[in-house]
Amino acid sequence: MQRKRYSSDLKARIVIEAIREQRTLNEIAKEYGPHPVQISKWKKQVLEALPGIFSERSARNEVDQQALQARLYQQIGQLQVEVDWLKKGLGTSRVK
Repeated sequence: MQRKRYSSDLKARIVIEAIREQRTLNEIAKEYGPHPVQISKWKKQVLEALPGIFSERSARNEVDQQALQARLYQQIGQLQVEVDWLKKGLGTSRVK
C-alpha cells in the first residue's frame, strides 16, 4: 500500500485552517484526509519556521545594502583616481 501524498497547496490550506482553530483537528482531518497527528506535525513545522521567514528577509536586505555600499565605494575610488589623473594631465599641459 502506497502512502497518500498531499500537495504543498493543500498542506498550506490545512495548516492555515488548523492555525485558525475554528474547527478541531479531527474535523479538518475528516474533510481533507490526513490524520490529525499529521496535521499537528505540519502545523508545528510551520509555526517553528515562521519567525525565520521575517529574519531571513531582513538579513538578505542587509547583505544587499552592504553589497551596494561596497560597489559605490569602489566607484567613488575609481572616479577619484580618474580625477587625480586628469588634474595631473591638465597641470603638465598648462606649463608648456
